[in-house]
Amino acid sequence: MRARYGVPLGITAVAAAGLLYSAGFEARSFRLRRVTIPVLPPGARPLRVLQVSDIHMVSGQRKKQRWLRSLAGLRPDFVINTGDNLSDPESVPEVLDALGPLLEFPGAYVFGSNDYYGPKLRNPARYLLEKTQGRHGLNGNAPAVGVVHNPWEDLRDGFDAAGWQNLTNTRGALKIDGLEVELTGLDDPHIRRDRYEHVAGGPSSSADFSMGVVHAPYLRTLDAFTSDGYPLILAGHTHGGQLCIPFYGALVTNCDLDTERVKGLSRHTAEGRASYLHVSAGCGTNRYTPVRFACPPEASLLTLVGKE
Repeated sequence: MRARYGVPLGITAVAAAGLLYSAGFEARSFRLRRVTIPVLPPGARPLRVLQVSDIHMVSGQRKKQRWLRSLAGLRPDFVINTGDNLSDPESVPEVLDALGPLLEFPGAYVFGSNDYYGPKLRNPARYLLEKTQGRHGLNGNAPAVGVVHNPWEDLRDGFDAAGWQNLTNTRGALKIDGLEVELTGLDDPHIRRDRYEHVAGGPSSSADFSMGVVHAPYLRTLDAFTSDGYPLILAGHTHGGQLCIPFYGALVTNCDLDTERVKGLSRHTAEGRASYLHVSAGCGTNRYTPVRFACPPEASLLTLVGKE
């Protein structure tokens, strides 16, 4: 009897331990990614940019809220929020409270699909199926029906009241110690709300530095920003793969970006030009899959320095 059930019980125990680790520890093991990017004019003083993404707040996530508040201690020059703040229609006040200290700094934001719509319970294996078929979000899939509508207007109003700039298919600008920083943003390509034609034309001649901001790093948006001459693009959405294989990496990106660039800093080329791309792995998860494995939650402190 012992020999007959020993292997299945052992496998079950390992699986249970892995689930306990990924949900109970790693999903709450918040980290800070630090990256230096040479994109400013030569001789410009460094700029410290804090990128927060994919918070996916659920009411009652106190540890995540405390950690987000603590990021203000980094004293960034400005903050970029790359969307998917919500995973619970009741959590807008908790998002605004957790980001309250950061709202004291100059900042800008774009929204992701989960700011507009609540998540649905789905089989995680569908992400692998969609990858093989080239379908992601509304890019190849049928329109979603019966979805929960999140109160994104309340979130927008809170950010706007604090002075953060709404980059929804538009441009914004920040002046940091005399340096004119242009921000060009898109709404979420994952649900086909991006309208690059509204912001096309490349960086303004009056800007000292320009960057593109988008939630989901679909190739069509990366190509557009890069071919227009933006030296840096910030995105989120991928969760860094969320469930990764040690020594191998991510299996999916939930968009058409390759898995080698699922998180962190990389290069993107289009029409003979090249841009730096930084993809945040984010600090949250869908409320129905609250696990991470080999991919801890994060925020990113990007130090922009002068080109050599």
